[in-house]
Amino acid sequence: MPHTRSLLRVARRLASDVSAAEDLVQDTLLSAWRGFHQLRADANAQAWLFRILFNAWYARGRKVRSVPVMMPLHDESSVISPRFDEAMEVSRALDSLEVEHRTVLMLGVVEGFTCRETAEILSIPVGTVMSRLSRARQAMRARLNARSPAEECVEKEAS
Repeated sequence: MPHTRSLLRVARRLASDVSAAEDLVQDTLLSAWRGFHQLRADANAQAWLFRILFNAWYARGRKVRSVPVMMPLHDESSVISPRFDEAMEVSRALDSLEVEHRTVLMLGVVEGFTCRETAEILSIPVGTVMSRLSRARQAMRARLNARSPAEECVEKEAS
């Protein structure tokens, strides 16, 4: 089960909560086990598993909603590291993308699939993958470069 972590990482972005993502991966692995005889010898096993994952997700008819992750802070006086803040900012920006853009970004950038493999996994044309990937990157840049209203207020008060 070498691809389970990758499947779970993508499933967490698709599903509404962690348990739903775990169920989705479990369904994927069960379907893959049942349909192992259909895997061609020359096929990319990881891409095949992701295709099964997306088929299982589509079959559930889930509507993905962005739900902010609430992180409990045990000690209010503790300082949160800048890396944690950056990771949370990237995570929020990724969650705010449309499902189609988030999906191609996760498969292409995070999981390292080529545009052709991503197109096969999602059953869409390669050109569509490329345009969605471009738009997803633009949206991420815009979201990560955008300044929050609180930061703008602090700057205005300082000047």
